[in-house]
Amino acid sequence: MTGWTAKRFWTEATVEPEADGFVVRLDGRDIRTPGKAPLVMPTRALAEAVCAEWAAQGEKIDPGSMPITRTVNSAIDKVAPQRRAVVGLIADYGDADLLCYRATSPAELVRRQSQAWDPLLDWAAEALGARLCPRPGVMHEPQDPAALRLLTEHVDGLSDIELAAFHDLVSLSGSLIIGFAVSRGAGNDDDLWITSRVDESWQEQQWGEDEDASALARQKRSAFLTAAEIYRMAKK
Repeated sequence: MTGWTAKRFWTEATVEPEADGFVVRLDGRDIRTPGKAPLVMPTRALAEAVCAEWAAQGEKIDPGSMPITRTVNSAIDKVAPQRRAVVGLIADYGDADLLCYRATSPAELVRRQSQAWDPLLDWAAEALGARLCPRPGVMHEPQDPAALRLLTEHVDGLSDIELAAFHDLVSLSGSLIIGFAVSRGAGNDDDLWITSRVDESWQEQQWGEDEDASALARQKRSAFLTAAEIYRMAKK
């Protein structure tokens, strides 16, 4: 049956402590993930955010208005059971990081990329101990294996919920380094998002705004900023 929507079945959503963290209860009943696992969160801040999403639902449940709940569900049902694969998937961005693919012309775009991206590569070399190097053009050239191994170790050090949020930071920006910069507070979230859009901004200035592309960019920005919030709320 198409068009079916679940209806709200509870009156009150509350946060309660559990031995392993915090849970949200709807009229005293624990929420579970789509995979039927207990929805246990490591911090009260994260549980309060999930609780607020459930409390804000109207007569019909709108899953699209619950990005924090969705990320926690994903961490429990998808990330945890295949953690090694998820770590590898995210870490692979380091060998094809957006910040390393540089235009060779025009000169103004070359300048903008260098001005926006070089400081982040320098930051990563110092803060993460991993130096990634720029490459001219778009053809893949492997990065230093030792740097990639170290970046993988940093990714593997994240909790499952942190990893779920970090995945969105990296995939939406196209940059493992930008993901780490957000997660470690190395810049303003919105500024770092803008840094990932240097090429798009250049194209828009040259050819004008495309309404569909702009609408998609706004959606991605919102998801990126939400992922940054979730990551911080998940840290104990």
